[in-house]
Amino acid sequence: MNDNKPLLRAYSIASPNCEEHLEFYSIKVPDGPLTSRLQNIQAGDHILIRPKPVGTLVFDALLPGKRLFLMSTGTGIAPFASVIRDPEVYEKFDQIYLLHTCREVEELRYGIDLVQSVHDNEFLRVLANGKLHHLPAATREDYKNTGRIDAWIKDGRLAKLADGDLTPEIDRVMICGSMAMLETLKEVCKTLGLDEGSNSMPGQFVIEKAFAE
Repeated sequence: MNDNKPLLRAYSIASPNCEEHLEFYSIKVPDGPLTSRLQNIQAGDHILIRPKPVGTLVFDALLPGKRLFLMSTGTGIAPFASVIRDPEVYEKFDQIYLLHTCREVEELRYGIDLVQSVHDNEFLRVLANGKLHHLPAATREDYKNTGRIDAWIKDGRLAKLADGDLTPEIDRVMICGSMAMLETLKEVCKTLGLDEGSNSMPGQFVIEKAFAE
């Protein structure tokens, strides 16, 4: 609460739906109205959470497909932390590609540790074996992978990694990140012939609108 009013922000749930706890992934903004408080919470403190989750990054908003591309920047990887730890994703898709782009290499650590935790999990590693692929990339530091996701698509590097260009027939895409990234990749998807989906009308790609609107 802030001056007797609730201070609310949209956060993606990073924990899989089979877990009994809620996990979130956030940057720390020193002077941010909410994060300046959240980063200092202790066990026993109280926070407010609305009872009904909303969002567009759900399987029901996508048509059946063979390859799933999870495209994220920064903390936009949070919802995909849930997706790649959900056994259902490995039943619905033959290949899952987690793309995570950050400015600095250190910011990629969460995603790297996350993917490793899937491969270390006694149950998930069997499902993810040969299916889960991770592409971490930096944009402002030297790293084994560099450049934005749209550049990887346009110059053919993603097609080389995934053994084929993105096509509306077999590929499905989930996108979460900054406003600029959402708009850029939305246009890229449309150019490739992919239609945006929703819960009422599934399509070939979806973006996280909770942050975009």
